[in-house]
Amino acid sequence: MALPLMPKATAVWMVEHTTLTFEQVAEFCGLHKLEVQAIADGEVAQGINGLDPTLNGQLTSEEIKRCEADPRGRLKMVKSDLPQPVARTKGARYTPVSKRGEKPDAIAYLVKNFPDLLDAQIARLLGTTKDTIAKVRDRSHWNASNIKPQNPVLLGLCKSADLEAALKRATRRVAREEAAGGKPAKKGFAAKASSNDSAEGFVSTPSNQQDDQPDIDHDAMERSLG
Repeated sequence: MALPLMPKATAVWMVEHTTLTFEQVAEFCGLHKLEVQAIADGEVAQGINGLDPTLNGQLTSEEIKRCEADPRGRLKMVKSDLPQPVARTKGARYTPVSKRGEKPDAIAYLVKNFPDLLDAQIARLLGTTKDTIAKVRDRSHWNASNIKPQNPVLLGLCKSADLEAALKRATRRVAREEAAGGKPAKKGFAAKASSNDSAEGFVSTPSNQQDDQPDIDHDAMERSLG
């Protein structure tokens, strides 16, 4: 339910100028019943001037009278024709100052555990820049020695749902690229193990190359050394 403009000032006016119950005033203004009672007792909102909701078109006198006559009635706000503010869904994510120092840790975690994520996806998730991601990745960041990978969800830098959505998009992109290149898509734990190896800086030898390695004659080696 939408709240009136300046709810506490509206509650002060209703307590002073109407016979509405504390429950009715509390529900309309989005306050607790005990807070409205404290306003009536003069313990809360001292010095606040009451705001008449009928003057700004949020409530009608008829609606107030209707609810005064019926203690169980609930006030209904007048519908406004003015455009309502739209919640912002795009753009850079704001990060509190206290959390900004943890971004390199979150970047290191994503780079290490989810190498399929594009830098643009990481930047969007954490509200950082591609330049910072590159420096964390190649360990040229000014604080590289103190960076410790930490889950950005646990740090409060992004939502779990946003991270899962980004991972699904990355998985679909990798599958399309592998299908276009004629390579079988990696699945399950094998794909994660392979990505983790590369993230740690280890390169595994393909199985077909391992089969081609020549056999070592240990007897001949011992004779040459002897």
